[in-house]
Amino acid sequence: MRAPRKPPPATDVTIARVGAEADGIASLPDGTPLYLPLTLPGERVTAHPIAPRGDGWHAAADTLLAASSDRADPPCRHFGACGGCALQHWHDAPYRAWKAELLTAALRAAGFTPPSITLLPGLPGERRRLDFALRRAGGRLILGLHGPRAAAVVDLADCLVLHPTLLALLARLRALLRDSRALRRQGAVLINLLESGPDLLLRTDAAPSLEDRTALTAFARAHSLPRIAWAHTGASLDDAETICLLRPPTTVLSGVTVRPPPGAFLQATAAGERAIVDAVLHALSHLPARARIAELYAGCGTLTFALAAAQAGKWRVASWEGDAPAVTALTQAINQAGLSGRVTATRRDLARQMLSAKELAGFAAVVLDPPHAGAAAQISQIAASGVPIIVYVSCNPATFGRDARALCAAGYVLTVATAIDQFLWSARLESVCVFRRG
Repeated sequence: MRAPRKPPPATDVTIARVGAEADGIASLPDGTPLYLPLTLPGERVTAHPIAPRGDGWHAAADTLLAASSDRADPPCRHFGACGGCALQHWHDAPYRAWKAELLTAALRAAGFTPPSITLLPGLPGERRRLDFALRRAGGRLILGLHGPRAAAVVDLADCLVLHPTLLALLARLRALLRDSRALRRQGAVLINLLESGPDLLLRTDAAPSLEDRTALTAFARAHSLPRIAWAHTGASLDDAETICLLRPPTTVLSGVTVRPPPGAFLQATAAGERAIVDAVLHALSHLPARARIAELYAGCGTLTFALAAAQAGKWRVASWEGDAPAVTALTQAINQAGLSGRVTATRRDLARQMLSAKELAGFAAVVLDPPHAGAAAQISQIAASGVPIIVYVSCNPATFGRDARALCAAGYVLTVATAIDQFLWSARLESVCVFRRG
């Protein structure tokens, strides 16, 4: 077995840039990279290497010897300990320029000449999805987020990015779960803020007792939650059990009412969702009536119903999604909205059973919104299909850049690139990029 590398001694370095994971990057005298969280370009720090990371070292900045003029006072008291935000210490203008550059760099690495990219900024208090870890430690209940690159959970009494409605639930959730027999050591709580109210999914390492179920139902009634569901920490969400259902949990997507399953994926902010929809529809606005559009990774219909309503409802939309509960919700909404003649929803795991180039060839456009891991298995078939226009919605510049290489190699031309900061103060970035057949 190979012996672990010994960290080099602490040394003074200058931060060259902020990398794709929001860490400042510097170099040792021999060129070995150091990755230093909470540092900014131009700063001089004493770096203490801690652990191997890729071809370099994860390091801590023990002493800030010279601060950047772009350094800001972080507005959140949890910043640095909590891993949810990574860049509150940077002034808005350079932070936003860096975020736009994430997309520019991904496109450049894929072989495209990127246009000038403007970032649509996010704001505090917009996040409508809460996904917090639960831990029991020394008789305490910890409710919060993991620390940076750590398994430990930071207890959060407040969070600047959360929507006020979700923020107001934190203390109440802590009180509710403190005595829960369902939580032995660890779990998680996920809440989607729907039009009908906060929809809560509890994941724990033991089944809820009768007392737990009674308390959860009382909590839903007291705080106007439409539904509380439960799933074991190791189980699929397909097996989530509804603990109480006080009214239908509904959200409205482009005018269509949808009943998402427990823990459903929805866009992180309402403003981000509107920006994504607007960018996709603008990219396709030239398509004629009765054009056929293939939508991949459709989820519960964030883009499906926007596409169905465009062109006075004359486009035909064929949607595919791998998650069974999401497809059920999407199908129900299609039928209830009277769209079954123009919109189809099919369950298909596009990582294992890709749509072939032949299946895609007859469409006027392909719209895809894959998960964080991207569309590695599917993208080659999209590129080979020769479909005239591809609109790629991404939440991860790294996997998007990898996939975009296949489009460049197939002769597609980048026409529009939009960056959307749905994930404020983090390294994550939403984007919408439009490619046309060259």
